[in-house]
Amino acid sequence: MPVLGNIGILYQCKQGGRQAEVQPVEKAALVWERDTIVWVGEEEKLPADYADLEFIDAGGGMVIPGLVDCHTHLAFGGWREDEYELRALGRPYIEIAKSGGGILSSMRATREATEDELYDLALERINGMRKLGITTVECKSGYGLSFKDEVKQLNVYRRLDRNQPLDVVSTFLGAHTIPPEYKDNRAGYISVLIKECIPFIADEQLATFCDIFVEETAFTIDEAWTILSTAQDYGLMLKLHADQLSDGGGASLAADIGAVSADHLEYCSDEGIAKMRDAGVTAVSIPLASYYLRQPSLPARKMIEAGLPVAVSTDFNPGSAPSYHLPFAMHLACVLQTMSPAEVLKGATAYAARALKLDHLTGSLESGKKADIAVMDAKSVNFWLYHFRPNACAMSFKDGIRIV
Repeated sequence: MPVLGNIGILYQCKQGGRQAEVQPVEKAALVWERDTIVWVGEEEKLPADYADLEFIDAGGGMVIPGLVDCHTHLAFGGWREDEYELRALGRPYIEIAKSGGGILSSMRATREATEDELYDLALERINGMRKLGITTVECKSGYGLSFKDEVKQLNVYRRLDRNQPLDVVSTFLGAHTIPPEYKDNRAGYISVLIKECIPFIADEQLATFCDIFVEETAFTIDEAWTILSTAQDYGLMLKLHADQLSDGGGASLAADIGAVSADHLEYCSDEGIAKMRDAGVTAVSIPLASYYLRQPSLPARKMIEAGLPVAVSTDFNPGSAPSYHLPFAMHLACVLQTMSPAEVLKGATAYAARALKLDHLTGSLESGKKADIAVMDAKSVNFWLYHFRPNACAMSFKDGIRIV
């Protein structure tokens, strides 16, 4: 039962209140027992019962909840650096995708990789995320696009969750795009998803969520209703890749069908924002993808002012967001999305946990929550995200166990 003390400033990041309300506590201390926080407050007010406990020195640093990356595509084969060059020269993402690049390029490399090869790649990546102060990661399939290869990706995530300290939340994204063998038989592939993949994945508990990419190059609103309602019937919670490249009505669909989150949302309409807020859907911003694709950023200021919670994530994938550096994504959210550092911090902790239905367990520093904690070498959240460095994480704990 340790005390983390000599904290310059601690941000609790509770769910309630406005997005910018992160409850700073100066000269703070924090106590946990086994994997659960039992006390947070000013160090001078530390109860006498805790005075003789093991003391861990935070070195005057900034303490925040362990970061939550609520949207990644962690297990994939190959990279797409050639497409990066094409985009740098002005070729649009949709044009690259229609010519056989994009998701289909990653599909080919992922199908060729064995489960063990994908596991080794994903383990290396998640270990890199751990060093940044991340303690929870959502991981999507979607580069297999067949029953066998989607299950292969989800098996990798199950193994990761068991074999390393970070919590791994798995999402089935078989509806990422139509694979080439079904190019002329969309209904046939949708049948595979709803009659083979979803029942098996739900029965084997290989995923918590089902996601779908609603876009011109992927799936229509009607197809999404069919796939998502089937997943819901089998007990999977829902997510959407929505309104990333155009306003396709994905945000409204997320609200209508009861999704937990809608992600991307660069072209989200005012109606979609209002419907998501009223339905309790969390918006997940992906500033790295906007940055890499030179797309407009999602209208974060408008969402926040409307009362819609905005989470911040990386979308780590080999094409449109080839970086798992969540603090860099947070920095970009300030620069590109006109979010304050405090709003971004809450977006990568409390609201990211909300986007995974884990906000009752993690994402904030308060009694009863998991002892998922990151210590940053920074004097404030403003300074941390303004003075960007490769890594400011000095120490972190997962379930009360030191992992950095």
